[in-house]
Amino acid sequence: MSKPAILTVDDDPMVSAAITRDLRSRYGSGYRVVRATSGEEALSALATLALRGTPVALIAADQRMPGMTGIELLEQARSHAPEAKSLLLTAYADTDVAIRAINSIGLDYYLLKPWDPPEERLYPVVDDLLGDWQAAHPDHTSDVRVVGHRWSERSHELKTFLARNHVPYQWYDVERDAEGERLRDLAGAEVTDLPLVLVPDGETLRAPTTLAVAAALGLRTAADQPLYDVCIVGGGPAGLAAAVYAASEGLSTVVVEREAPGGQAGQSAAIENYLGFPKGLTGADLTQRAVAQVSRFGAEMVVARDVTGLETRGPVRAVLLDGEGSIEARAVIVATGVSYRRLEARGLDELTGRGVYYGATASEASQCEGDDVYIVGAANSAGQAALNLARHAKRVVLVVRGPSLGATMSRYLVERIETSPSIEVKVRTEVVAARGDGHLEAITLVDRDSGQTEDVDTSWLFVFIGAAPRTDWLGDEVARDDHGFVVTGPDLVAGGRAHGWPLSRPPFALETSVPGVFAAGDVRLESMKRVASAVGEGGMAVYLVHRYLATT
Repeated sequence: MSKPAILTVDDDPMVSAAITRDLRSRYGSGYRVVRATSGEEALSALATLALRGTPVALIAADQRMPGMTGIELLEQARSHAPEAKSLLLTAYADTDVAIRAINSIGLDYYLLKPWDPPEERLYPVVDDLLGDWQAAHPDHTSDVRVVGHRWSERSHELKTFLARNHVPYQWYDVERDAEGERLRDLAGAEVTDLPLVLVPDGETLRAPTTLAVAAALGLRTAADQPLYDVCIVGGGPAGLAAAVYAASEGLSTVVVEREAPGGQAGQSAAIENYLGFPKGLTGADLTQRAVAQVSRFGAEMVVARDVTGLETRGPVRAVLLDGEGSIEARAVIVATGVSYRRLEARGLDELTGRGVYYGATASEASQCEGDDVYIVGAANSAGQAALNLARHAKRVVLVVRGPSLGATMSRYLVERIETSPSIEVKVRTEVVAARGDGHLEAITLVDRDSGQTEDVDTSWLFVFIGAAPRTDWLGDEVARDDHGFVVTGPDLVAGGRAHGWPLSRPPFALETSVPGVFAAGDVRLESMKRVASAVGEGGMAVYLVHRYLATT
């Protein structure tokens, strides 16, 4: 939380120093006292505070200043800090002007100089003004603010990154929100500077990368130690479970996650069949609980870093990071999960992030208020998204290739979808094209039986059509099947195929073709693709890491 600011303005250096000193000595623990020596400097300071999201509680300005009087400054300051209390420091000769300013600009109070002793003449006045301001702002918090375009792919990526990392933020659309337009103008931002990320007590970030945002927020983006017992790549359920078990059992542990903890499960609006939660819980809630456990046991979490390679360095395994650097560990657990496959349809790629989205966070539902939303897919993830979006959208249409939902979706979800008045299911149907000027405006559906096409207007298309692993970074040493899933344990030697296994002992159950490198969760061949099984495999992988380390 950012401290509210008190701004002092006086062109006389000695007076400026005195008023700043007196205010800091009394209010410095609860307020940030900012000093300016001219009206222009004060307006610049107010613009900076506005961009940083720092509330201004009080402006104390001298009346007689060259270039801009105190009253003129306080009047202009309203555009930057409209709720700040105003205090005019004036000489006896200017009391008439000050009294008129109470009516003309809403001046809150004027104080004759000098104010010595401050305990009698200054502090009682300021106490009253700050007390009134605090009464009107009882629960002020300074969240991160994102300023951009509604249909900007980069804005969507940053908002998703913040939401999935549980960073509170406020979103301002420069085309729809007056405050967004004002913040853009204050920053002097061009179109290429958007989105802006305004961090409390930090510099304004212009079209930043997620790595830059993570660094500005104080999230860990680099490992602290030169060598770990285990490095876990991926922060989904399998990776987080592995981190909890590894760290709690005394292994030095680091988790590397390129986006945000939680994986696909972290984006789920509701996980209702997870053991121990009879009312269900959101993916974000499950992730937040797991991350708290990881932190409690002392594991490190490195975010916003992509992993680009894996090297064997004698007894050590090295995970290579994007840009530069690597993390060395005695063992590695690959828990990178899977990503949604791309939908092959004309015009879709150009509109990705501009109305076409792969997966959906629970927080996106409110943005679809009153709109028609289309979802492609028939698995549980699509069903959960449909129910969540239906709470806000006017209508949700599930587009399903197959003849029904029952073959691929859990029964409890099918029943809820069938009884929802705002959800429509189109079976034996595909999306074959999309179009729009700058953002999605319409899609083309085709009936798979008749071949008949239909154009429908929509600004929202969410795609959940199965998943594929992202495992190219593992290189040729780690055996994978034709779809990229990692081969482990007995499958490495099944049917007489050795897959390059180099040791005389058989591989452990979740061990890959590189000894000391294990795979857990959805990335592994023949895994169950369920949250509970991923958590179980994460714990099992740590047990096998212990066995491996005992043999080296």
